[in-house]
Amino acid sequence: MSEIAPVAAPLDRRALAELRVRLADGLHARAGEATAKAAPRELLVCAGGACISCHSIAVADELESALAAGGLAGEVRVVRVGCMGLCEAGPLVVVSPDGVYYQKVDREGARRIVAEHLGAGRVVRDLELAWDSPDGRRLTGREVPFFAQQVKIALRNCGVIDPAAIGEYVARDGYLALEKALFELSADDVVAALKESGLRGRGGAGFPSGMKWQFVREAPGDEKFAVCNGDEGDPGAFMDRSLLEGDPHSVIEGMTIAGRVTGAHRGFVYVRAEYPLAIERLDNALAAARAAGLLGEDILGSGFAFDIEIRIGAGAFVCGEETALLRSIEGKRGTPQPRPPFPAQHGLWGKPTLINNVETWASVSPILLRGAKWFAAIGTGRSKGTKVFALAGAIRNTGLVEVPMGISLRTIVEEIGGGIPNQRRFKAAQSGGPSGGCIPAAAADVAIDYESLQELGSIMGSGGLIILDDHTCMVELARFFLEFLVEESCGKCPPCRIGTRVMLNLLERITKGEAVPEDLDTLEALGRHIQRTSLCGLGQTAPNAVLSTLRHFRAEYDAHVLEGRCPAGQCKALLTYTIAAESCSGCALCAKACPSGAITGEIKHVHTIAQDLCIHCGACLSVCPTDAVEAV
Repeated sequence: MSEIAPVAAPLDRRALAELRVRLADGLHARAGEATAKAAPRELLVCAGGACISCHSIAVADELESALAAGGLAGEVRVVRVGCMGLCEAGPLVVVSPDGVYYQKVDREGARRIVAEHLGAGRVVRDLELAWDSPDGRRLTGREVPFFAQQVKIALRNCGVIDPAAIGEYVARDGYLALEKALFELSADDVVAALKESGLRGRGGAGFPSGMKWQFVREAPGDEKFAVCNGDEGDPGAFMDRSLLEGDPHSVIEGMTIAGRVTGAHRGFVYVRAEYPLAIERLDNALAAARAAGLLGEDILGSGFAFDIEIRIGAGAFVCGEETALLRSIEGKRGTPQPRPPFPAQHGLWGKPTLINNVETWASVSPILLRGAKWFAAIGTGRSKGTKVFALAGAIRNTGLVEVPMGISLRTIVEEIGGGIPNQRRFKAAQSGGPSGGCIPAAAADVAIDYESLQELGSIMGSGGLIILDDHTCMVELARFFLEFLVEESCGKCPPCRIGTRVMLNLLERITKGEAVPEDLDTLEALGRHIQRTSLCGLGQTAPNAVLSTLRHFRAEYDAHVLEGRCPAGQCKALLTYTIAAESCSGCALCAKACPSGAITGEIKHVHTIAQDLCIHCGACLSVCPTDAVEAV
């Protein structure tokens, strides 16, 4: 198959349908779907942010060079696709339509794939992505649990299409839902479908999407707006970034449908400046959509006009809150505003505004194409469909996953994530970013949905999921996240500005062994008060990490306060550093590294630590070549 180039001329509805038919077979085959025609040979190279950082672009270039050298350039093409999900194994290369996945591919590996797989017709076994199943079978490609357990709706095109080629999106039924919304479905039909599907906002609060769309549609006003919240500020989260990098047209299509339904003619995508690749690919996709007549005036000859602009945020975490985000788009300081009025009635420049996050927008067109009942059949009673998670932390298989709502945390950790490395024990999972809470291992079999996470003291959030092992101090973890939120608070309301800083001071006293038992009661009471009285979602959820760890790991707090010890061995102020005489080589590296002069001893003789001089910095532990320094 020749390369699918961006659409160069405006299309009407008939021309778009003809283009889709012409291009569809090869792309469907690439995605593992049935096709009547023989599929072309392609090498899909992950060009998501994580794999690019592992030099996947150089791998793609090497593949092209090897194909040219082997006389295969006209028979096989290299496609730079979006995130494939399994970031831990990157750079990833997939041979299509064979369905063979290669992991951690470097330049030499690229040459071997061309020479051995494409040239000699044999799989390069030592590079192939393969897992051993419990029954002894060797699982490869889509069979491996990381992929097999997933249901991809929002991520349906990531890792499959070239995000720079609008034709590839069109070939995968792209903009077909927009056609339906323009020519076949009424605005009420679209709203009804979203309501029936049960789609809820994937940005954190989980508000019913259909209801929000209806509010904006029914709001009076001659000007309305649609806004995409791409301000993904949670540490360790990369769901929105990967979607914008790998499938920007899915967001454009969802927003354009919303414009048709609500009466909006302008849209804005708010993306933080730390996402240059996402911004670049989104900007290119917007230009391609305009050139194809899918944005701008008279879209597909329907008479409907809609266009989208990018607004780049400076990285303020509080701008993820919708009212702060709207002020930032207006060119003002991003501070939250009291609600009501809500943005659906009084939003951008005082006009009715529909705000959804990236994942929500990407889920709209599949619902209109496959039906509300199909989407509603996935998930749980009040949490329908799928959820994208950024799986990180103490887990073997870090990456991006999309799973049905209601899946258990245990399944994500043990099967999709491959378990905890280094023979450590699963202790907890932190969901929802800094504003979320911790789920203990004892609750690993609870279904993950909006309600169950809330009952455990956490939130779904935008989808960050950090796995923690038994080496993690839950008190220090709570302190870390609260410190982040204290720094990111806009300072507008006293409960957040003052209250979170007082909570942080208490946590610092606990980790240093300076707290008294009454401090724990103060910490909990203050957290509840901040939840009730803060102006916006940042302050209202800021105490979550503290309150959930107090609830599920109270014994760790008690150990810090009552016994002066850190069970996980992470709080340096509570550790006692000693040198084991039988292991000390007398190299004096510890004495040289000690900033307080607490370590003494002659060269080639056992060294000792004066406890009254030790400042518990841990420098000696980090430099000892014989592991003679111990911390207990």
